[in-house]
Amino acid sequence: MALLDMLKFYARFEINDETGDPLTDHDMTQLHYAKIKSLQKAAFAKFPNLRLFALSNVANVDTRESLEKHFGALDVHSLREIARYLNLIPDEAQQPPFEWQRADEEFLRELLISRHERRVSQLESLNEMPLYPTEETIWNENIVPTEFYSGEGCLALPKLNLQFLTLHDYLLRNFNLFRLESTYEIRQDIEDAVSRMLPWKSEDGDVVFGGWARMALPIQSFAVVEVSKPHIGEKKPSRVRADVAVTLNVRKEVQEEWENLRKHDVCFLITVRPQQPIGTKYDYRGHFVPQVGLVHVRGCEIEGMLDANGRVIEEGIEQRPQLTGEQRTFRVWLDSNQYRQDMDREGADEDREDVYEGFNIIMRRKPKENNFKAVLETIRHLMNTECVVPPWLHDILLGYGDPGAAHYSRMSEQARALDFNDTFLDYEHVASSFPQYEISCADPKVQPPFRLTFKDVPEEEDSDSETQNGTDKELPKRILVEPYRIPKRGPYKYNEPKKNVIRFTPTQIEAIRAGMQPGLTLVVGPPGTGKTDVAVQIISNLYHNHPQQRTLIVTHSNQALNQLFEKIMALDIDERHLLRLGHGEESLETEKDYSRYGRVNYVLAKRIDLLGQVQQLQESLGVRGDVAYTCETAGHFYLYHVVARWEKFLADFEQRNQAKEGTETATGPCKELFEAEFPFTRFFRDAPQPLFGGESFEENMEIAHSCFRYVSHLFTELEEFRAFELLRSGLDRSKYLLVKEAKLIAMTCTHAALKRKELVNMGFKYDNILMEEAAQILEIETFIPLLLQNPLDGYNRLKRWIMIGDHHQLPPVIKNMAFQKYSNMEQSLFTRLVRLGVPTIDLDGQGRARSSICELYKWRYSKLGDLEHVNRWPEYCRANAGFGFEYQLINVEDFNGVGESEPNPYFYQNLAEAEYVVAVFMYMRLLGYPSEKISILTTYNGQKHLIRDVIEARCASNPMFGKPHKVTTVDKYQGQQNDYILLSLVRTKTIGHIRDVRRLVVAMSRARLGLYIFGRVGLFKNCVELQPAFRLLMKRPLQLQLLADETYPGERKLHEPATDASKITSISDMTVMAQFVYKFYMSKVNVIREEMEKMKELYEKQRQEQEEKLNEQIKQSDAEAEEARKQMQLKAEAEKKQFTPTPIRNELGEDTGATVVSERPRRGTKRPAAAEATVDINQAASDAKDPSEAMDNDPEEASTENQASEQAANSEVEEREEE
Repeated sequence: MALLDMLKFYARFEINDETGDPLTDHDMTQLHYAKIKSLQKAAFAKFPNLRLFALSNVANVDTRESLEKHFGALDVHSLREIARYLNLIPDEAQQPPFEWQRADEEFLRELLISRHERRVSQLESLNEMPLYPTEETIWNENIVPTEFYSGEGCLALPKLNLQFLTLHDYLLRNFNLFRLESTYEIRQDIEDAVSRMLPWKSEDGDVVFGGWARMALPIQSFAVVEVSKPHIGEKKPSRVRADVAVTLNVRKEVQEEWENLRKHDVCFLITVRPQQPIGTKYDYRGHFVPQVGLVHVRGCEIEGMLDANGRVIEEGIEQRPQLTGEQRTFRVWLDSNQYRQDMDREGADEDREDVYEGFNIIMRRKPKENNFKAVLETIRHLMNTECVVPPWLHDILLGYGDPGAAHYSRMSEQARALDFNDTFLDYEHVASSFPQYEISCADPKVQPPFRLTFKDVPEEEDSDSETQNGTDKELPKRILVEPYRIPKRGPYKYNEPKKNVIRFTPTQIEAIRAGMQPGLTLVVGPPGTGKTDVAVQIISNLYHNHPQQRTLIVTHSNQALNQLFEKIMALDIDERHLLRLGHGEESLETEKDYSRYGRVNYVLAKRIDLLGQVQQLQESLGVRGDVAYTCETAGHFYLYHVVARWEKFLADFEQRNQAKEGTETATGPCKELFEAEFPFTRFFRDAPQPLFGGESFEENMEIAHSCFRYVSHLFTELEEFRAFELLRSGLDRSKYLLVKEAKLIAMTCTHAALKRKELVNMGFKYDNILMEEAAQILEIETFIPLLLQNPLDGYNRLKRWIMIGDHHQLPPVIKNMAFQKYSNMEQSLFTRLVRLGVPTIDLDGQGRARSSICELYKWRYSKLGDLEHVNRWPEYCRANAGFGFEYQLINVEDFNGVGESEPNPYFYQNLAEAEYVVAVFMYMRLLGYPSEKISILTTYNGQKHLIRDVIEARCASNPMFGKPHKVTTVDKYQGQQNDYILLSLVRTKTIGHIRDVRRLVVAMSRARLGLYIFGRVGLFKNCVELQPAFRLLMKRPLQLQLLADETYPGERKLHEPATDASKITSISDMTVMAQFVYKFYMSKVNVIREEMEKMKELYEKQRQEQEEKLNEQIKQSDAEAEEARKQMQLKAEAEKKQFTPTPIRNELGEDTGATVVSERPRRGTKRPAAAEATVDINQAASDAKDPSEAMDNDPEEASTENQASEQAANSEVEEREEE
C-alpha cells in the first residue's frame, strides 16, 4: 500500500510533463479547473443527464463524494462515451494492441473520479504533518525498517539518486528521509532509557519502576494548561502548552542536567502499562513494545522550568533563582498538528482514550543528537518559500545539463588577472606551479607578492565584432608575472603584514586559482595533502582581493571548524572582521572570544582604545576641545584637522621639492625638514626612532605616507564602530556585527540548518561559501547554507562555492542500514557531484605519513605522491626506536578461549587486543615516547571503553606511563593525525564495518611515523575489499618485533637492519607481551632504584660536606666578629684619650672659665653652630665610652659629660616639639 501511495504521489507530482518546469500550487489549481471545465463541457453537450453537474460551480463538484453522486447513476455505456470523448480510453474501432484496455464500469467510474477529484496540495499536507514521531511510526517496520536490512526486496522509501525532478522534489525526499532517520535514532534512545527504568506492574495494578535512567524520569503529574485558537486560515491550534511535574531524586550532576534544559530542547512523553510483575528481567533481544507495555509516545518542546510562583524562568544573564526541594515543573509546547489529529480521532471514536492523560515517563536526549526538529522546520520552511539558487548552479544540483557548466573556465565573469597576494614564496615558485604555461616577467629576480595575468583567458570585448574576432584566434598559454609593493601600513613593527610560508604544489595552486574565480570548485584532498592550508589561502586571497565581499565558512564538525579558524586567525586578516557562530567556539585555543557577543565586547574595547589614540593625536597637534568623546566627534576632528594638516604638508613639500629638487642631502636638511614639518611627529614618538631614517627624499616621503595610512586607518575603524554607539542593546549590536561588520563568518552545517530562519529574517548576506569536510556532510545540510539569504531582485548573489573534501574517506553517519544503503542517504552532495562528472581538482602530494605507510592506502587514489620533506626531514629518515618496523600487522589470538564479546547489542569488545594494545603503549612510554604523540584507535565504541578502562587500571596513576593523547574510534578521528597510531580491529567472527574501504583508508592514514595494527589475521586477510592493504601488511612478520635496547628518539636509520639480530625480540601473543613489559618495567624500576640509591648517597655526602663547610664558616665568622669587637674597643679607647672639649667663649669678653657649660637656650631660639657641634661631639664621646670605664673616670669629668648629654637630649626634644 505504501508503494502504491508513492506511485500515486509521483503520478500527480507538481511538474510539467512536457517541459519539466516545476508547477506551483496556483498552476496545479488552474490545471485542475481546466480538467473539470472540459468534463462539464462534455457533459453539457453530450449527456443531458449530467446537466446539473455541467452547470454547477467547480468547487461544489470536484470532491470525491460529489463526483460519485453524479457519476454513480451512469451505466457503463455512458461512462465509456465520456471517457472516449475525453480521450482517456482508445476507440473501440481501433485494432489491437489496445485490446488489453479495461472498459468495465468500476474501472471507468474510478478513472473519471480520480482524474477530476480535487487533489490535496503536497505543501498543505506537508504543513499539516506532525514533526514528532509517534508510536505508530517509530515501531512500524514498513516505515522505519530495522537495522537488519539484507538489501533484498523493494522498500517504500524515497531515494536520493543522482537526479531529481525539481527543487521541491529534492527537498521533500530529504525531508522524509531525515525525519525517518531521526525516528530510528529516537527509537533507540527510547528503548535504552525505558529499559533502564524497568517498568513493572505492581500488585494493585499501578506502574512501578525498578531501575533508573539518566535520560528519563517518572512523571508525577501532567496537565494541558493552554490550547490557543487557530490562526486565520488554519485548523490546528496556534499553541498548545502543558505542565510536566517530576521529582529530581537523582545525583546532583544529573539533577543539574535536568534543571539546565534550555528553551526549545525536545523531550518525549511516554505512556507505559507493563504487564510484567515486579522482578521480571527484560530480554533486550526480544520485541521491546510488548515487554514494557508501551502505549503512547508524543514529542514536546521545553519552554522553561517554573519557579515557586508558577512563572517560567527566563534564560538570561541574571542568576537563576534557587528552588528548594526536589519537585520541579516544566512548561512544554506540544505539537499543534499532532494535538489536532489526536482530538479529531477522539471525537470520531468516543471509546478512544485520551492520549494526554496517561503519560508517566519524560525522556530527554543529548543536545548534539536533538536538533532534528529544527532541521525539519528549516526544510519545511524552504519548501514554503521560493528557493532561488544561482542560475549557474541550478541544473547541476538537480543532476541535469553539462556537469562542467559551473567550472570557472566556463563562467562569463572569469577574471583574467589575479592577485595571488602572498601565495608564492618567490619567482621560481611561480614558474614551477604552472608547468603547462610559458612564464614571462621583466625581471626574474623580482620578489613577491605577484599579480598574474593569464593570456589564455579572453579579454572582455565591447563590440560583437571584436568578440567574434577574438574567439577565432587561439590564445597563447602564457602568464605575465607582475610584482608589486604592498604600501606600508605604519611605522611600527606590528604593522608588517603576516606572510604565507608554505610552498604550495602545482595542484594546490590550481585549487587556489579556481577558488578565487567565480563558479563551483570541487577539491578532492586525500589524507595529508594540505586541504586546510589550501582553504585558508583561498580565504585570505578572497579577503584581500574583494574587501567588500563576505565569505561564509562551513564545516561538518566543531573540531574541524576550530582547526580551520585557528589557521585563519594567523593570517593577515583584521580580527574585527572574524566571527565564529555556534557553541564550539569555547574550544578554540585562543584567549580571544570570537563569538557574537565576544566580538561586540572586542569592538567596544577597541573603540575606547582608538579614542584614546585620538586623544593623544589631538594633544600632539595642540587642538583644543573634547574631540575624542565619540566616533562622530573623532570623524569631524579627522576631517577638519588631520586631513587639513596632511594636505598642507603635502602641498608645501611638493612646492619645495619642485623649487629645490636635488639640493638637499638625504641625511641633512631633508631628514631634519621632515621631522620639523611633518604634523604627526609627536604622535609617533613611541615608534622606532629616527622616524625618518630614509636615504632619500622619496623614502622619507613613503614613511610619511605610511604614518598617515596608520592614522587614516584608525579613523576608518572608528567610523565602522560608530553604529555600536547608536545601538544600545547587546542583541542589536550583535546583529549589526553579523550582518554588516564581519567579513568571514564561520559555522557548522548543523548551526546553519538550525538558525537559517533567524539569519534570513536578520538580513544576512554573503557572496562566497567555502565548505571543508564536504564529503562528510549530509546532502540537505550541504544545500541549506546556499539559502541563508534572501534573493536580491529575484537572483541569488552567491558568486563562488568552494567544496573541499574526500569522498574516498568516511561518508555522513547514517545509523539505519536501510536508509544508508537502499535510500542512499549516506551519499553527500560532494560525492553526488563527483559521480555526476563535475570537474574536480585532485591534490596529489601528501606530506603527513612516511612513504611506506602511505602505500597502505594510496592505491585508493589515481595519483598520490610524497612531498619532498617526507624523504628529507630527520624524523622521517629515522626508524621507530624499539620496533623492528615502522608499520606492522600483529596477529592476536583468543585469550582464555574468548575473542570478541558482545555484552550489549552492537557493543563489541576484545579483551586480548585491549590488553595487547595497552601493553605496547606502556612499552613505548618506557622507551621514552611522549604520551601526546601516541593515539589508540579502534573500530567500535565498546572496545574504546574497554581500552580506557584498562588504561585507567594499568597506566593512569603511574607517572611512568600516564595516558595516551586520545583513545577513540576511527570514525571520530577522521581529520586528525598523530605520530604513532595503535589500531585495534576487534572482530574475530565477522569482518564488521571495517569492510567499508572508506573506513579502512581513514584508519590507515592517521599515522605519521608509526602504525601498529592488532587483529585476527586469519579473518581479515581473506576479505576481498581489504586485499590491497593487507597484502602489503602480510609481507612482514605477524609477530611484533621489538628492540628493547633502543631509546626514543633513536639513531637507527629507516630500513637499516639491526646491528645484532639476536637483540630482536619476537612477541608471540598478548601474555608474552604483558610479561615482557612487566620485566622491562621492573628493570627500569630497578635502574631507577639504583640511581636513587646513588643519588641518596651523593646527597648525604654533599649534605655532610655542606655541614662541615658551614661549621667552618661559622667558626671563621665568629673569629672575625671577635676580632672586630676588639678593634672597636681599642679604637674607642684611643678616641677617648684624644678627646678635649671645646670651651665656650664669652663673646662679651668676660672670663668665665674654659669648662663653663652654656645655658640652655630658650625655646624657639636657634642654637649657635658651635654649641651644636660641641653637644654632638660630647654625645658621640659619651656613646663611645664603655659603662664600666665611665664608673672608673673622674666624677667631675663624668658630671660634665652628663650635663652635656642632658643638654643635647633636651635640645633634641625641643626641636621635635618645634617641628
